[in-house]
Amino acid sequence: MSEVTKPARGMRDFLPDDVRRRAYVIGVVAEVYERYGFEPLETPAVENIETLLGKYGEEGNRLIFKILKRGEHERTGEADLALRYDLTVPLARVVAEHRNRLPRFFKRYQIQPVWRADRPARGRFREFYQCDVDAIGSTSPVVEAEVCAAVSEVLERLGFDDFVIRLNHREVLRGLLEASGVPGALHDTALVAIDKLDKIGVDGVRAELAARGIDAGAAARTLDAFAKPSSPSNAYWLGTLESRVAGHAAGLQGLETLRAILSLSASTPAGPRLQIDPSLARGLSYYTGAIFEIAVPDLAGSLGGGGRYDGLVGMFSGEQVPACGFSLGLERILVVMGERGMFPASLPTTGADVLATIWNADTAGDTLALARLLRSGGLRVEVYPEADKLGKQMKYAASRGIPFAVIVGDDERAAGTVMVKDLRSGTQQPVPRNETAGWIRDRLAHAPTPTA
Repeated sequence: MSEVTKPARGMRDFLPDDVRRRAYVIGVVAEVYERYGFEPLETPAVENIETLLGKYGEEGNRLIFKILKRGEHERTGEADLALRYDLTVPLARVVAEHRNRLPRFFKRYQIQPVWRADRPARGRFREFYQCDVDAIGSTSPVVEAEVCAAVSEVLERLGFDDFVIRLNHREVLRGLLEASGVPGALHDTALVAIDKLDKIGVDGVRAELAARGIDAGAAARTLDAFAKPSSPSNAYWLGTLESRVAGHAAGLQGLETLRAILSLSASTPAGPRLQIDPSLARGLSYYTGAIFEIAVPDLAGSLGGGGRYDGLVGMFSGEQVPACGFSLGLERILVVMGERGMFPASLPTTGADVLATIWNADTAGDTLALARLLRSGGLRVEVYPEADKLGKQMKYAASRGIPFAVIVGDDERAAGTVMVKDLRSGTQQPVPRNETAGWIRDRLAHAPTPTA
């Protein structure tokens, strides 16, 4: 492709089969989320820039796509708007704006695109969809158990059987940092570095901690806290972490929260998936409590993540409103499902059930009338636009994976019938014109459709 025809770097075109696969996954996500009582919400693609700045930490601020002021201000490089960076901060703004109109416990799901000025990589794009569930209004760990259960059920319904949900708590992390000798003023910057552990490794994090002003001894003690035997149990980590954060009250309370989440989740789809991982940090600065991340063996990054962010709504309203959520990354799910061949064979390869052929130029109007009749009978009909040879029209239908073609020649027109050809079996037979839609629907219902 030439540069003129390529989409912008980190953006993609979605052809019909891509869109159908995306629609399939989004349908599963929405159906599961709604069964858990989450309601749909949509927010604008563009936010005021002050809505987003200062909510994600210094690295997040750099990745926000800013929109220049219009008119004479364009020359200055000033920005007053920005593309949505995630779905959580806009949710917090919505809650602050509409608190009196929302229920006491507001449970919402949101499936929309977000934009980040990031470096594209496998499963990482500059425009991508997030599939979020969030619960507003309660500090109970039941909320964490519910959102983890919802995303677990989504992934299981999609066919994932090898994922785990890494679980940690920001206050436990702060307790570890304090016990390791990292000054409190450097905790946030240390967490940003630790969040990259699975991407840049121990040596990379050690170097980044040093670059952020954390001395070598404190860095070594911090990294030592994440050392683990093979396949450590949750009980092992609870005991180990309790001894390490023994002098940190908030850290001990965080451990109690983790125990509660594990206990409450035991009877949910998330129960066997939850694994405590003290190195999990989640780089966004708005997290205040329990944090989660989904890992699968063949993806370097995560399929999704989330956590509790009890202070975010208050940044807009001044009112402390507890909140917790989980976000699934649609693009990464699609990448892994595509590479593993996880999409169901029943996904159609075309949007049409029937191709309406044109016998000759004089009968084009009759073909359009027949197509209307079939559509009114519940079928998806594509009209072949030219009076080509019938064999060429059949070849086109077969290439598109359309299962049926309808032909009205001179004999059929005189008899008031339609010749219906089943392109899967090669058989054909005349059907009364007014019965054609039902005849085809019946065969679509009782025979396999073309597969992806």
